[in-house]
Amino acid sequence: MAVPRNKWHTLNSVSRVARRVTRKEISHIPFGKSQVEAPNVPRVSIVVVVLSGLIILSINPEAMRMVIKPSDLMNNSCQTRDMQGDGVQLNQSLPFNITSTNTVMYLNCNSILLRSPLNCSDNSPCHRFIDEVGEANVCRNTSLCCSFTAGGSSTSYRIRVWRGGCRGYTSVLNYNPVLPLNQWMYGVEIMWVAPREPSCETQADCDQNSSCLRDPMNFAMSRCLCINDYSWDPVQGVCAKNVPICTDLDSCGGSNGQGALIEGIVAGACVVFIVAILAVVFYRRKRLQMEIQARLARERAEILAVNSGGKSAKLFTIKEIHKATNGFAGDRLLGVGGFGEVYKGILKDGTTVAVKMAKVGNIKGTEQVLNEVRILSQVNHRSLVRLLGCCVDAEEPLMIYEYIPNGTLFEHLRRGPFLDWKKRLNITFQTAEALAYLHSAAVPPIYHRDVKSTNILLDEKMNAKVSDFGLSCLAEMDLSHISTCAQGTLGYLDPEYYRNYQLTDKSDVYSFGIVLLELVTSQKAIDFAREPDFVILAVYVVHKLGEGNVMDTVDRQLGENASQMVVDTIKAVALLAVGCLQEKRQDRPGMKEVVEEIQYIISINEAAAIMGDNEYATPPEDRPLLGARQRK
Repeated sequence: MAVPRNKWHTLNSVSRVARRVTRKEISHIPFGKSQVEAPNVPRVSIVVVVLSGLIILSINPEAMRMVIKPSDLMNNSCQTRDMQGDGVQLNQSLPFNITSTNTVMYLNCNSILLRSPLNCSDNSPCHRFIDEVGEANVCRNTSLCCSFTAGGSSTSYRIRVWRGGCRGYTSVLNYNPVLPLNQWMYGVEIMWVAPREPSCETQADCDQNSSCLRDPMNFAMSRCLCINDYSWDPVQGVCAKNVPICTDLDSCGGSNGQGALIEGIVAGACVVFIVAILAVVFYRRKRLQMEIQARLARERAEILAVNSGGKSAKLFTIKEIHKATNGFAGDRLLGVGGFGEVYKGILKDGTTVAVKMAKVGNIKGTEQVLNEVRILSQVNHRSLVRLLGCCVDAEEPLMIYEYIPNGTLFEHLRRGPFLDWKKRLNITFQTAEALAYLHSAAVPPIYHRDVKSTNILLDEKMNAKVSDFGLSCLAEMDLSHISTCAQGTLGYLDPEYYRNYQLTDKSDVYSFGIVLLELVTSQKAIDFAREPDFVILAVYVVHKLGEGNVMDTVDRQLGENASQMVVDTIKAVALLAVGCLQEKRQDRPGMKEVVEEIQYIISINEAAAIMGDNEYATPPEDRPLLGARQRK
């Protein structure tokens, strides 16, 4: 049913609190399970209310943010009082999110959290909280505490506490490690999207200041849109009358003589102000053009310097690329990433290429493009995407690759066409070979740092090509690791690298282990559609493996009517993946060992295919036990 304009119709009870209330409008305000009695309320802002057992500390309706008080710890127990309700749980159907100003400190955690990207190390700020805050002393004897910066996305809707994970939490706003604890601001900040005009079915659902018209953003529904001289005020939840600008000085309280004088002063000031603004704009534009030209010159010099030291990458002109991509037409767009966009192009000799364009003004995107030129100019392998050239005439540098027509492994696993087990084994082997080449054959060794199914392309014969070297690093021969800020993709990121900022070849091994699980299960690395305990794919598969039910995780199409040979090799790949996901990097195999193990699995697969399934179905002790060979 449509909501009348004169009712409390903003997004939920929190938005209602944000509105100023007059004595005539309410005698109490409904807040779901709780109510705040407000008899004979004067015109005030209600700032502190109780909402479903949580205290709202402050509300800023203009910024569309509020802060709630974290739940207290129970007496003599390291668990918060809201554990029975699973902590802070926002309604996912409403546009409310936890903001990125929150640093959440989880307390009394299970060791399963060590597999997550949370900071569970000794330098986590949660240790300071436990040691220095009196009521948190009860947590000193618990097994683990972790911290992370929450929020910032449309899926940040909860801070979960539960017996299988962490039993307590607190949250600090705008955490600064140099501040003493008595200056920490405790709270959970939540933001919301400003409510739009209410929906309607007929004009009777709207007030006199609005008309029931089709929503210009969604023609399937109608809204009470404000009439002329009125504008929608999302804070007040009404169509507010526009404040007129006074143009007649006499009507604004000035005399005729004073009006003429004021008009002259204002006109002169406006002329001076406009001239000054134009001068500043012209100066900044000229300076920006000079900076862009200087930067393009530096980038061209860098690329030419790289080319002179390794395999040459052709320099294309922007005119050639513009013609090849039909002016970067929308129907040529292949994909969009954090770095920028990728377009399909056809060169004048008929060669089909992929053109990667960094976002204009995106310094990191430009750095990634230059980094890819450095990396790909030094390598040559059949399972690595080939760099054909680059262009530095454009406002941002462009890279030109060989065109890989069959999209990404991620797309095939999610949307098809279906990949049979033999093709998946071949993709596994080719990807492992490419990474082993980067780690062992390239000089100096190269760490990819962003191995994932979306960065594995498939050519016309369904052969794998590893791509996207924007985050890759050149290793130093005499160092065991590279100290660098953790970068990569959540779900694939090595937890040890995330905690210690130490990048090694074993970080790529961990990411490859996640790809192996994707190939076996056809599921996402992080998927909130799974049960809350198993959002992380690695945790889900390891749990099922421990129960002896690993086949429950396998892609249904793979598992149906599978022969004993296929079942055994699937289990072998799953065991290999678990080996790659070991918590300590020294317990993980190197990529050369992974290649050998996959070769062994493929050889068993091929031999069984030749012998036939009946011949293969001999007693287990008479044939090799897949996945159980010990590494040297």
